[in-house]
Amino acid sequence: MSQPKFFALIIGTEILNRRREDRHFDFLTDILSQKGLKLTGSFIIEDDPALIIQTIKFIASLPNSVLFSFGGIGSTPDDHTRKCAAIALRDGKLIVHEEARQIIVDTLGERAYPHSVRMAELPKGAKLLYNPINNMPAFSLDERYFFMPGFPEMSHPMVKEILSHLFPQNQIYHRYTLTALCRENEFIEIMEQMPKEVEFSSLPKLYTDGWRVTISVASYDNELAKRAFDMYIQLLEKKHIPYGLYDESNETSAK
Repeated sequence: MSQPKFFALIIGTEILNRRREDRHFDFLTDILSQKGLKLTGSFIIEDDPALIIQTIKFIASLPNSVLFSFGGIGSTPDDHTRKCAAIALRDGKLIVHEEARQIIVDTLGERAYPHSVRMAELPKGAKLLYNPINNMPAFSLDERYFFMPGFPEMSHPMVKEILSHLFPQNQIYHRYTLTALCRENEFIEIMEQMPKEVEFSSLPKLYTDGWRVTISVASYDNELAKRAFDMYIQLLEKKHIPYGLYDESNETSAK
């Protein structure tokens, strides 16, 4: 796979109506950053089967997508994710995963029946993800789509294990940032010249003494990132616009 694009799918009506606070987005952005990776998109949606199916399909349709899905893999009537994953990514059928069934029965004994054992009904080709808290397995498909419980205590160790397996070596994402005393319109022509391998952003803000804009340029190719960043520096110096550079500790040095 080329450079992956990571997506979070956070499923839970209780998050949208604020009965429960989301803890997945901040965790996922932080853990990816530690690996030199970044999140491309995040979705928080209701426990609605049609919406879950279409969201999974959309993410799967994007090249090199990797999905971390949180919630909805339990055995209660509002847990739709196992079936939705089967519809979105397989033939729509759930089959009993014998290893998962055995884990559930060994862990819960008679309490596995009649409801909890249903968690062993998974899409065809599912691989199990170990649950370090209560041993109830989660699952993945194609080593790209990872379906985990909504409980952070269970799912977050799974994400760490997945990333350590997929990316045993940390990558370096080179970023260069400046803040200039001008409007962002000064940089539009340069922005239009940015290579597709370079991520760039422009964050304007109006203060009482005038406009400031923070320009950030990043790439896995350090030389490419530097050359792109130098284009902004050259324009600022040509027009004698004051600016400040950020070093790796986010401290600025005036120019």
